Amino acid sequence: MDEQLNGPITRAEFHKDKRKPSPLRKRTKRILIALCALIIIGVIGYGVVFFGGMIVVDNDALELDATTTIETADGELISKLYKENRTLISIKDVPKDVQNAFISIEDRRFFEHSGIDTKSVMRAVYKNIIARGKVEGASTITQQLAKNLFLYNDKTWGRKAKEVMAAFNLERRFSKDEILELYVNQMYFGKGVYGIETAAQYFFSKSAADLTVAEGAMLAGLAKAPNGYSPIDHPEKAMERRNIVLQAMESTGVISAETSKAAQEETLGLQVSEREIDPSTDSYVDLVKKEAADQHDLSIDELKRGGYRIIANIDETAQHIAYEQFKNDEYFPGNTAGVEGAFVMMEQATGKIVAAIGGRDYQIGDLNRITVQRQPGSTIKPIAVYGPALEDDKFNPYSIIPDQPIDYNGYEVENANKQYDGAVSLYQALIQSKNAPTVWLLDQIGIDNAKSYLNKMDITIEDDGLAIALGGLEEGITPVQLVESYRTFANSGKMAKSHTIDQIYDRDSELIFQAELDEEAVFSPQVAWNMTEILMETVKSGTASSGEYPKALAGKTGSTQHPLVEGQTKDAWFVGYTPEYVSALWMGYDNSDKDHYLTAGSSYPTQLTKKILTEMDQQEGLADSFTKPEAVNGLQRPIILPEITDLKANLEFGSLSLVKGNLSWTGSNDERVVYRIYLDQEGIDKRVGEVEGKTTFVIDNALFKGNKYYVVPYDPLTKLEGKVSESVELSW
Repeated sequence: MDEQLNGPITRAEFHKDKRKPSPLRKRTKRILIALCALIIIGVIGYGVVFFGGMIVVDNDALELDATTTIETADGELISKLYKENRTLISIKDVPKDVQNAFISIEDRRFFEHSGIDTKSVMRAVYKNIIARGKVEGASTITQQLAKNLFLYNDKTWGRKAKEVMAAFNLERRFSKDEILELYVNQMYFGKGVYGIETAAQYFFSKSAADLTVAEGAMLAGLAKAPNGYSPIDHPEKAMERRNIVLQAMESTGVISAETSKAAQEETLGLQVSEREIDPSTDSYVDLVKKEAADQHDLSIDELKRGGYRIIANIDETAQHIAYEQFKNDEYFPGNTAGVEGAFVMMEQATGKIVAAIGGRDYQIGDLNRITVQRQPGSTIKPIAVYGPALEDDKFNPYSIIPDQPIDYNGYEVENANKQYDGAVSLYQALIQSKNAPTVWLLDQIGIDNAKSYLNKMDITIEDDGLAIALGGLEEGITPVQLVESYRTFANSGKMAKSHTIDQIYDRDSELIFQAELDEEAVFSPQVAWNMTEILMETVKSGTASSGEYPKALAGKTGSTQHPLVEGQTKDAWFVGYTPEYVSALWMGYDNSDKDHYLTAGSSYPTQLTKKILTEMDQQEGLADSFTKPEAVNGLQRPIILPEITDLKANLEFGSLSLVKGNLSWTGSNDERVVYRIYLDQEGIDKRVGEVEGKTTFVIDNALFKGNKYYVVPYDPLTKLEGKVSESVELSW
């Protein structure tokens, strides 16, 4: 009946009712959609975190800036170069108690989380809500590391999100130990100190490897506020903070209550190590930096962040002696204040630069005059003229060359003292630094030939005139170049490049450079020894005789005329060498105008060099003499011909001849001198005989009373005769 009242159910209505979803089905569908959405959101979120972390993390920043040290061969620190004063240390070398101090106070679940400590975040949120302000943070060590490395300049609202992304990235890429190592090495501890190793050295004068529990806790306490908890500026706050760290270590169970209590009872125990600034090494340090850049592609920026260890060749004793002597105004004669100087000393056997003074009041970054080109004056004569000439078979040390004013097509050459001997040996010309013979000699050997020898010594000049012989160069030569070139005479004719750097180690203590001696033959060993003997005599009796130094020394002076003030000096030099060292010393003004000139010449750098050597000799004992190489011949000393003023003559009866004539005179103590006896007669005088090393002569058969004779000393080395004595007559 109901069916009749309602009517029959159609087919369409029947199927429509069957398709209507049940409530269970609806809920399942909604859950599935939600899960899919969550998965999609999760994937998107993971992608954002994954790729965001890759963007935020700067791989270059993961290589922490590290301090480069410049040290002596004995490990003494000379200088530090850094942007951030940091010495890196492996986490393996940091004591576990010290590691635990940082973990306990900063991130006690460090080894449990994956970069974000959810429990700490929730606790911090709860406490901050209750306090209606920020009273607690929840950053993990990994987050702090990410912030300090990549986000320290980021002030945007999204910084925290970036920090989280970077933290996840670090945790994915590095082990916990590696993250902790980065953390303790990058941390700032105040006072310009970065990293736990540098902090340990600064505050306690020890390595981080040797820190005690209390010391490690104090350093860990600085992580929160290095300036606010500074043990130097705020020792009470530092101790309070240290004790909080120790209590945290006790509560996490990494140390016992007894250990915590004992450590809290300790004083801070500071032994602050602040390095005193020593300006005496500034010139040398600048040379090291220049050499590192020029020869090893290590720029200043790279040195300041690369953490290299450079072993320098400096001899601190020699450096300090030279530095102190350069303060003495008496050695720097000028018409006004501001006379400058430069000094460089090289160990001749190795090429190592052991001392360098770039100026009298030199500071890092100043003009380093050691590398400034100056007119070398007569210091160029041995390397550009006399050395090359002695390599020529036509010349030897006692070859005679003209000594007289000469005009070379308008280029007039005179000796500095305007005195001439007419002819002189190479030996004597160099000892007395005569200009006219030197220019004549250069003209004979050829300018191109002379320049080829300079090129071998790494001295390249554009000049093509005879003025080269006297140091008249367009650009000049540096003190370093002069030291390297004179080394050829000190070391059997071989030239070696000088260097300040002996070794370079990278931040991983791997040796990446070791200096090696590289020599090139310039002069023969015989010529080198001949020059040494001549330059020794130059110091003893020639132009370099000023000052006192009793030990072995060879060298040459040099000076240049002032271009604007007649009769005054612009540059003054002494370049010399002992059996151990080669040195060059220049003095003058940086800018030479009519109001700035030296009032004296090369005697002053000569005296100053000898004073430096004397002080060094008292410290280390320098050699008394040069040792002649076995393969060379010694150079005979020059013969000084005497002037005979007391020739006497008499006759006497002999046993075989009826009459003999006896001549006698006072001569030289040098038995190499030959005396020639001449008969004074009309026309050409007759040489009747000669004696060597004797001061008497017998004339046999002197029958003719009234004959006159005279004596002339003769030098068998130069083959020159000296002054003629007065004639004497044989008589009863």
